[in-house]
Formats: sequence, C-alpha cells, structure tokens
Amino acid sequence: ENNFGRHITEAMYKACLYAGIEISGVNGEVMPGQQEYQVGPCVGIDAGDQMMMSRYILQRVCEDFQVYCTLHPKPIVEGDWNGAGMHTNVSTKKMREEGGIDEIKKAIYRLGAKHQEHIAVYGEGNELRLTGKFETASIDDFSYGVANRGASVRIGRDTEAEGKGYFEDRRPSSNADPYVVTGKIMATISEDVDAPEIAPLDKAEA
Repeated sequence: ENNFGRHITEAMYKACLYAGIEISGVNGEVMPGQQEYQVGPCVGIDAGDQMMMSRYILQRVCEDFQVYCTLHPKPIVEGDWNGAGMHTNVSTKKMREEGGIDEIKKAIYRLGAKHQEHIAVYGEGNELRLTGKFETASIDDFSYGVANRGASVRIGRDTEAEGKGYFEDRRPSSNADPYVVTGKIMATISEDVDAPEIAPLDKAEA
C-alpha cells in the first residue's frame, strides 16, 4: 500500500516484455508515486530505440489505468522531494577487459572536460533537479566518485573491486532524448585526447 503505482509499473513491465523490449527491472523510487525502470543492456543506437518504445508503452499503459505520467525531471519543486533522471550506464569492450578501470577514468576525465556541452543536451528543466541535493550533483560542477549518488558520474563498488566494468552518468534528466545522450557520450569518450585528471569524491559522501 506504500508503493503508489506499483500495479501500473508491473503492467508496463509485462507489456514491454511482450513487445520485446530489453527491460531489465522495475522498482519504486524515493518520491511517492515515482517509479523507475531499467532498459538494457543495449548496443549502439538500439539503446535509443528501446528507451523510446518503452516510453510509448508506458504512456499507453497509463491511459488504460486513467492516470497521467510525467517525465519532468522535477515535477514538485517546493519541499524536500527527489527529482527524476535517466541515469545512463556506459561501457566499452576495453572497459570490460582486465585493467578496464583505467579506460573508465579516461572516459570520465573527457566527460568532465565537456561538462557544460553535455548539460546543454541532457534534457529540459534539469537545472531544477541538479542542485547538489537529493542525490544529485550541482549542474555547475562536474564530479565523480565510487558508490556516490551525489556525483555527476558514479563508479559502482563492483567495478572498482574488479578493476573493470562500467560507469553511470547520473546527469541526464528523465525527459532527455536517449539518442542525443548516448550519441554525445560516445562522441566525447571516443575522442583521442588526454583530458585533465579529476580527483574523485570521498566515498564517505555516498
């Protein structure tokens, strides 16, 4: 009874499975009525295709339940409420190989060097969400850390422990265009440039 909208999320999950969407999980989020789902892993442009189709299915399922679903990153501005993002997990073949953590850090440094370019295409209304509070980083500053929800980019504990894996860009808003986001990330991390190193945030801030 405390997980508002769970029945809608579960119906959407089943509809996505039936449609062939690579949906890998659903869960209730911090704000009442806020629900999250994960799509992937996907390769290349398929990530955008899968996300856009899942959004369409979500809206159609909501119609059936006669409820309204918003993708606004901060639907309730007043008060202590979390926003909503389209957290994007990223890895390349090199990142998943032995010693991949070094490739992950290189990619993060490149993302940091172009922080504002990414913010510009990471969705509308993101300035209301990325305040440095409620498990977000400030929109004005770039940061990364291990298991730190307050960072712009997060490295998981498993990735750090294994020395390979993936990273999570937590900046894209819930209404961001997945084609633009994935394209921008890949364009930036694929550049053959050595960006300045960035010191990670303290794990204690997680």
